[in-house]
Amino acid sequence: MKQYIMALDQGTTSSRCILFNRKGQPVSMAQREFEQIYPKAGWVEQNPREIWSSQASVATEAMGRLGISVEELAGIGITNQRETTIVWDKTTGKPIYNAIVWQCRRTADRIKQLEADGMAEYIREHTGLVPDAYFSASKLAWILEHVGGARERARKGELLFGTVDTWLIWNLTKGAVFVTDYTNASRTMLFDIHKLCWDKKILDYFDIPEGMLPQVKPSSSIYGYTKASVLGGEVPIAGAAGDQQAALFGQCCFERGMVKNTYGTGSFILMNTGREAVVSGHGLLTTIAASLSDKVDYALEGSVFVAGAAIQWLRDEMRLVEDAAVTERLAQSVPDSNGVYVVPAFTGLGAPYWNPYARGAVFGITRGCSKAHFVRAALEAIAYETNDVIYAMEEDLGQPLASLKVDGGASANNFLLQFQSDITKTEVERPECVETTALGAAYLAGLATGFFQSLSDIQENWCLDRAFSPKMEESLRKEKLDGWKKAVRCALMWTE
Repeated sequence: MKQYIMALDQGTTSSRCILFNRKGQPVSMAQREFEQIYPKAGWVEQNPREIWSSQASVATEAMGRLGISVEELAGIGITNQRETTIVWDKTTGKPIYNAIVWQCRRTADRIKQLEADGMAEYIREHTGLVPDAYFSASKLAWILEHVGGARERARKGELLFGTVDTWLIWNLTKGAVFVTDYTNASRTMLFDIHKLCWDKKILDYFDIPEGMLPQVKPSSSIYGYTKASVLGGEVPIAGAAGDQQAALFGQCCFERGMVKNTYGTGSFILMNTGREAVVSGHGLLTTIAASLSDKVDYALEGSVFVAGAAIQWLRDEMRLVEDAAVTERLAQSVPDSNGVYVVPAFTGLGAPYWNPYARGAVFGITRGCSKAHFVRAALEAIAYETNDVIYAMEEDLGQPLASLKVDGGASANNFLLQFQSDITKTEVERPECVETTALGAAYLAGLATGFFQSLSDIQENWCLDRAFSPKMEESLRKEKLDGWKKAVRCALMWTE
């Protein structure tokens, strides 16, 4: 009877549900976009109830499209936008404020204060993260400080905090289960990734009551069961991982040294480092990888805040293209970017720069710059940003990468992947199934419920669609990279 695994993929701009069979193939999908709220420059919010309602509706829709009932589901795996912060009433389930999204920069000054207070090194050592407004801690503190009576209510045990995975599980179980997994906990800047517990010193610094934080469990584990009123029956919720760790797992990067990049709203490059929590000397994060037990694996991560979002910007704000797919043809219609560089630092620069005050900039424009040149420059920027992170990883490891596995929406763009291969000077591999984020969540849930038997069982499902090999001459590669570095320096100077 149990023929499918359901993956709930709650992303930054849309909620999706994908049903997978035992071969790891998507057999039904539904997707719904939801509103992005921008109260001020650099602020990004979402309605938590809309996150939940959109996710619940696509789950029902995906089952309906396939014509199945919950009795045919072996389990549910959840993957989610990370760091996004939600606080809600423990009794009513009503959020006390909008979700503050990972992209939001409102707490950048709070992070500067943290550094002035001498907490930065402690946070790096215990959480593996570079102190930044990107993570949940300062967002949660902001809600407690700015919503009337919130901190007092939190101290009384009336409020709960969760990242999006916790919010979804709480709603799927009608408040019966309050839990997160190690990967999402490791992105809050409140979790000791070595002792695997909430860090009391950091909680005290931000004045966050520990009682409002969820229980932390492995990424592959039966957390609880859906209430019958939600999906029409009880289904085990058996896997959860932040989107990037889920993609690393879905790409079958189970061994130390294996690397993937997801070209989503942002660009996120992760390297499995096994049981060793490698400390980066080049601005990368040490984070927890999706694991099957209490003995966790770790990963090095470089986070680029704007990747696919730059293409959305070309489409929605600049109105240069009507569809993202057109960018490939436009980029290939010209031999180069005509000296134009786009630095899409719309919400600051992430790894390896970590400057929240940098802003987007365009350099090298002349009268000869056409729409095609501009579009090509925006696509090239995604590859340049990714290359900056990969270079940092190579420096930390002391060796070049053998290959780069890619996924995410923009990985369909052949121009981008060829340019990535040229600039990074490495083989780029795109699998047949690029839905690796949702697939990773499905695998985690399937392993916990016995739907999938082992990691080797899963590895047999991975199939190559296309490989891209470097073709660019070294002198041209160096010239382009030198131009990019100059453009980034100029964008960083905006902060001065």
